[in-house]
Amino acid sequence: MELKIYKAPESGERILFDGGRLQVPDEPVIPYVEGDGIGVDITPAMRMVLDQAVRKAYGGRRRLHWWEIYAGQKAMDMFGTAIPEDSFNAVRYFRVAIKGPLTTPVGGGFRSLNVAFRQELDLFACVRPVRWFEGVPAPLKRPQDVDMVIFRENTEDLYAGIEWEEGTDECRRVIEFLKGMGKEIRVDSGIGIKPISRTGTERLVRMAIQYAIANRRKSVTLVHKGNIMKFTEGAFMKWGYELAKREFGHVCITEQEVSELHGGVVPEGKIVIKDRIADAMFQQILLRPSEYDVLAMPNLNGDYMSDALAAAVGGLGLAPGANMNDQVAFFEATHGTAPKYAGQDKVNPGSLILSGVLMLEHLGWREAAELVIRGMERAISEGVVTYDLARQREGAREVSCSAFARAICERM
Repeated sequence: MELKIYKAPESGERILFDGGRLQVPDEPVIPYVEGDGIGVDITPAMRMVLDQAVRKAYGGRRRLHWWEIYAGQKAMDMFGTAIPEDSFNAVRYFRVAIKGPLTTPVGGGFRSLNVAFRQELDLFACVRPVRWFEGVPAPLKRPQDVDMVIFRENTEDLYAGIEWEEGTDECRRVIEFLKGMGKEIRVDSGIGIKPISRTGTERLVRMAIQYAIANRRKSVTLVHKGNIMKFTEGAFMKWGYELAKREFGHVCITEQEVSELHGGVVPEGKIVIKDRIADAMFQQILLRPSEYDVLAMPNLNGDYMSDALAAAVGGLGLAPGANMNDQVAFFEATHGTAPKYAGQDKVNPGSLILSGVLMLEHLGWREAAELVIRGMERAISEGVVTYDLARQREGAREVSCSAFARAICERM
């Protein structure tokens, strides 16, 4: 690995990729970005919990070697750039990393740093598992019915960042070009392009189905707005079905085939491929969540749907996430930086801790991952929670960010 401004880690080993699988040493180097705002609070809490789980699960035989890399305000202060090239190279080289929340200006300034990482590293899938923890106040009558994993395409759609500002020469040229194609657009418009490719769709749906097979999930639902955007989102649905039939026909079956050929009963060992219109799916996750399992969708739908689904079980404070491709995975807190709480040791570190759980599972260290889940379930069920949950629950004992992490460690 070529480093221009960072000092290489002094201990630990690199995770390799061979034969289509990660080769994880007992003491891997894990690059981490502390994050902006509350990153100073939640990132140390996450590290504390994961280190304890690994010690308890493996008795010293395994260890995470944390190596700090930089992005966001801290990188700007130290190096004069929001993401140094060394940070991209470090994630590529070590293959697994984790980060706290990063600030993105609204309406101007640099584009999203999260999007920059995804596009530069081609992390084409945003993976967001959503489940309910007993004791967490939630608006659903039966939040325990929610157990879904969203696979959101990460590099295309409106998030590709192809747009032109109203009034610029470039925007006027695009409008004139489209007029020549028979499309009338108001001259005072800003223009954005929404690309959705067969390549991007197939690799996302492939990963979603592979996950469903590996984790014994029952269905994969393609969520789209193909009734309106027929050649982008409609194509996403079409290509998804084609990929499922071509590469996974031995295990996948469509909802229509279940109805017409099997009397509505899913054959043993089969994964059902469904599709739903995006706006209807917002109703489904509230009214019939038990009918859905793995969801695959384009970028914008996935952004809305993952946050809405997290809200249904209590909010983003306990919503983990990862951005990944077939070789590299970058785990992250799914919420914002909450700068007014930065440094107060107050906020809920659950999202980043649970993203750490996903990271442990990705490494194949499931024993440690299960210990973290056990500790968190026990802390929450006993009412030992941070302020965001304590204010919604009668009889809860409000604790700080670091104290919540310690409570998880004590209950593993």
